[in-house]
Amino acid sequence: MPADSSLPPSASGPAPAAAQQSTFSFEVGARLSETRPPSSGQREVNDGGGSRHDGERGEFLGRTGTITTPHGQIQTPAFIAVGTKATVKAVLPESMKDLGAQALLANAYHLYLQPGPEILDAAGGLGAFMNWDGPTFTDSGGFQVMSLGSGFKKVIDMTSVDMSGPDDAVAPGKERLAHVDEDGVWFKSHLNGDRHRFSPEISMRVQHRIGADIMFAFDELTTLQNSRGYQEESLERTRRWAERCVVEHERLTAERVGKPYQALFGVIQGAQYEDLRRKACRDLGGMPFDGFGIGGALEKENLGTIVRWCNEELPENKPRHLLGISEPDDIFTAIENGADTFDCVSPTRVARNSAFYTPSGRFNLSGARYKKDFGPLQDGCDCYTCANYSRAYIHHLYKAHEMVSATLISIHNERFVVKMVDDARLAIESGDFFEFKGETLGRYYS
Repeated sequence: MPADSSLPPSASGPAPAAAQQSTFSFEVGARLSETRPPSSGQREVNDGGGSRHDGERGEFLGRTGTITTPHGQIQTPAFIAVGTKATVKAVLPESMKDLGAQALLANAYHLYLQPGPEILDAAGGLGAFMNWDGPTFTDSGGFQVMSLGSGFKKVIDMTSVDMSGPDDAVAPGKERLAHVDEDGVWFKSHLNGDRHRFSPEISMRVQHRIGADIMFAFDELTTLQNSRGYQEESLERTRRWAERCVVEHERLTAERVGKPYQALFGVIQGAQYEDLRRKACRDLGGMPFDGFGIGGALEKENLGTIVRWCNEELPENKPRHLLGISEPDDIFTAIENGADTFDCVSPTRVARNSAFYTPSGRFNLSGARYKKDFGPLQDGCDCYTCANYSRAYIHHLYKAHEMVSATLISIHNERFVVKMVDDARLAIESGDFFEFKGETLGRYYS
């Protein structure tokens, strides 16, 4: 499918973009620092070894809020389940609704390649196509273009800083499939090797036709292995791409008469550098984005510090989405430092390898000890799987290579993460957040 010629605007004629934009909004609710002021010790720990640019140390920026979209509201903080190819792997949309998921996120890169954005547009948009009537997100495709294009498949090392290699490194034994220039990226499909072009304008056209309620500006992904010089160059390129995304988004919003408004989030890069992160937030924070995604390289041990740097700079009245986390300790760190929503494929990915979450940690159902265990995956869990199936039965399904094992474990894992975040939101409102965090993480990692 040609990248440019197949993506003309689907309608013509002006429409008042500002009027359409009124269908998207964000309202801040309770603030963590007000419902339960942290102790000086808690602030010191949260400082991460640095200090705020205005002299304050380790202030907690967590809050609750409400995102309003044309397809419903999202009460934040919220975990956004990932449905990469317009499906949460192995789980029906009806099951996602039953387990409490408020919104789903799909991947623009994968949907562009298959079935193609024109198919989703003709179907009435992403939600209608996949029989999901709630809010939807799409990412820009930038992560997949860069990660798959470097031969790293779905994972890029974000655990350590190592700038000894070249900035254009590829995975061992792989060829580089993505090439960045000022205008955009040329890349080869990981499916069949066909050559495609993504630019800020093409990404906007693709995402408008996919039709999610919230989409992200096209950015360049960098990693902890890139040099400081390349991080600076890339950050400036992402800023210029963000400006182009805004212009094209406004044009398409005006042209697509009768379509629900699609909010556009800018993406904050800058790796582990405080000055680059803050600069990116000030640059993009001054543009007319509806919200922001915090992306790129995030060392786990510095995740909270980097998120806090960003949220100290970003506009207070716009939502912030942290891309790609779901581990309990990361979730609490993100929430208390001001992330409103976040997503990750991990709950279903680990489920396909028999791993299931419990309050006491993560376990693998493939173990022989589960062969005669007729209890639920988690005592007291209210999910469909735990109400109807035993560990022994799902163990048997996994050992027999039956696909429904992934379905049943995925339902439980998604419910576990969704409920944990919902309970964290309630704990902020009640003033019990720090106690809830301590109890939850103390038990999970014991």
